[in-house]
Amino acid sequence: MMNSNLLEQLKWRYAVKKFDSQKKVSDSDWKTLEESLILTPSSYGLQPWKFLVVQDPKVRKLLTPHSWNQTQVEDCSHFVVLAARSELDDAYLDFFIDEMSRIRNVPKETFAGYKKMIASDLKQGPRSKMIQEWATRQVYIALGNLMTCAAVLKIDSCPLEGIVPPKYDEILKLSTTPYRTAVACAVGYRSKEDKYAEAKKVRFNREKVIEII
Repeated sequence: MMNSNLLEQLKWRYAVKKFDSQKKVSDSDWKTLEESLILTPSSYGLQPWKFLVVQDPKVRKLLTPHSWNQTQVEDCSHFVVLAARSELDDAYLDFFIDEMSRIRNVPKETFAGYKKMIASDLKQGPRSKMIQEWATRQVYIALGNLMTCAAVLKIDSCPLEGIVPPKYDEILKLSTTPYRTAVACAVGYRSKEDKYAEAKKVRFNREKVIEII
């Protein structure tokens, strides 16, 4: 993709307020967007997240009152709830090391030093007290990846922070798992009736936000 084309798609993207409920993202495009979530980078490569794609209309309807009654929840093609781990136990760290060993085809003992470093930071260090906060920051990287890749495919999106995470956790049965709702994202296609589609994008100029040191 040419630089100019990429920038054009980023300028085209906006937070859709009204989706076309009749227009759906194709299976092939959605698989690409799922892969964009899976391929998101994370601290230590730990991937402390789970992405729930809520397609059941009944569940979406239950979530709407806890989303400031925003219509995007029910009208979008795909509704994604991005959840962050609230704890990092030995079992999860062992699973991560086992996966590294399996995928890279090397003995897991090779990663003993790496495992010790992670544990000293996230299990014994100061950050051990704020795992969910740390994991939530990783989740936001995934959110950005999803929205950018969607824009490249000319698929619309809208991030939703105006939600009540504990209610989401209850409805999505996350409360009894190590995951907690962090943010949501509606994905689909803008409605012709969305007046914000033609609104000029407001961004600070380069000098305001970028400093070369």
